[in-house]
Amino acid sequence: MALNQDHIRLLFGLKLKQLRIDKSLSLNDLSIKSGLSISYINEIEKGRKYPKSDKIMALSEAFGVDYDSLVSLKLSKKLEPISELLNSNILTELPLNMFGIDPADLLQMLSDAPTKLSAFIGTLIEISRNYNMSVEQFYFSALRTYQEMYDNYFEDLEQEAEWFLEEFDIADTVLLDEKYLSDLLKKHYGYQIENIDPDKYPELADVRSMTIPKGEQMRLYINKQLSDNQRAFIFGREVGYQYMKLKKRLDTTSLVKAETFEELLNNYKAAYFSSAILIKHKLMAEKMASFFAQPSFDGQKLLEIMAYFNTTPETFCYRLSNVLPKYFDVRQLFFFRISNQPNQAVYEVTKEMHIARKHRPHTVKDEHYCRRWIAIKALQEIATNPLPNAETLVRVQRSRYMDSKEEYLVISFAKSNQPNPNQNVCVSMGILIDDHVRQLIKFMDDPLILGVEVNETCERCAAFDCKERQAAPKVLQQRTRNDAMRKAMEKLTKN
Repeated sequence: MALNQDHIRLLFGLKLKQLRIDKSLSLNDLSIKSGLSISYINEIEKGRKYPKSDKIMALSEAFGVDYDSLVSLKLSKKLEPISELLNSNILTELPLNMFGIDPADLLQMLSDAPTKLSAFIGTLIEISRNYNMSVEQFYFSALRTYQEMYDNYFEDLEQEAEWFLEEFDIADTVLLDEKYLSDLLKKHYGYQIENIDPDKYPELADVRSMTIPKGEQMRLYINKQLSDNQRAFIFGREVGYQYMKLKKRLDTTSLVKAETFEELLNNYKAAYFSSAILIKHKLMAEKMASFFAQPSFDGQKLLEIMAYFNTTPETFCYRLSNVLPKYFDVRQLFFFRISNQPNQAVYEVTKEMHIARKHRPHTVKDEHYCRRWIAIKALQEIATNPLPNAETLVRVQRSRYMDSKEEYLVISFAKSNQPNPNQNVCVSMGILIDDHVRQLIKFMDDPLILGVEVNETCERCAAFDCKERQAAPKVLQQRTRNDAMRKAMEKLTKN
């Protein structure tokens, strides 16, 4: 990938500075040897200026190196991680300003302490390689961090949804459905909508949707096994792309191959727009206020609210993560999705989001998640007693984490995954219980809501008598051994 001029200047400056340090030359020394001013050399080293060929020649003679090696973009081993980072598309594609980072400030940091930052960058690259982290996964992590920074509530996207509803004269009490949105795509935006034929393309059996542009027209292929509310969400997302004029896009989210971060960000914006026009935030806030005011937990009431909005548990929970911080000042919460094949005891966190901070539970690779989680219990329940198609199991639990003693109200929705009936999924919303939450949620002390001690994974858990344990606490044991060694070493040094 071609580097932009900023990166070329930075690479040359980093190389120049490292050469000067390696040869034990001060800025004044190099100025005398090269005939260039100290201020000019300083500007070069900071990546602000790129010297002309005669000045590069003067520098190469001052260092005693040939011209070609000095202008080469290849850096020394010390700075190689920075070169690798700049040669990737991460810095050029990731909109750093979203995270409050001025790209110029980042380049300044790189030029001020290149060796230290190079070591840090090298560490991050090594971690990503050890976990087989692709560029797409990096983008996903960056996007999730961006959502969490803003409590997953974006006023500009809410405003776009409001403008759309107003422009198309949709009353506050009217709820959009699959038919309205599909007709809008076809008649207003010129879409051609067809079903994916699983007999003709069996490889696409698990793909929910895909788009193929054909001239001025967009073809949308959709899995005919999807429920009407899943189809409505996909149609709403396509409307979002068109209404907000988002040009760079993903063709499918089933097997994501994101060429740029902007594609992933636009997909998120379109999906947010879809949930906002399908589940109007004020209506949802009213429904949830009534639900929280009940003296006892009523899972059926939650299902009725979801049915009212004709939405899936995942879209409902995700929309709830927008509404809770904005309307109820509930900011300590998490959302996650766990997938499982009914005939296997393997559970995988396939989506997560944490608001305010990193909560428990969260993704831990290659370990066994605590079997006391209500989400896993719900998946075990429907694996033993399968639900009729499209039905949802609702379960609730107060989860107390053994180490931190923090307690969460966790509500889980488990069902068979469409279009893949051989996989069950459970989405959960967890709310950290504090004084404000206790006052807000009147059914918090409902005796039918069990309080259960839980942990993150078996490998980190000190509950040795746990009947649900799936693996030895090797992480905890190693930590205990290390603590014992440190104490012994401290004792030895005092003798």
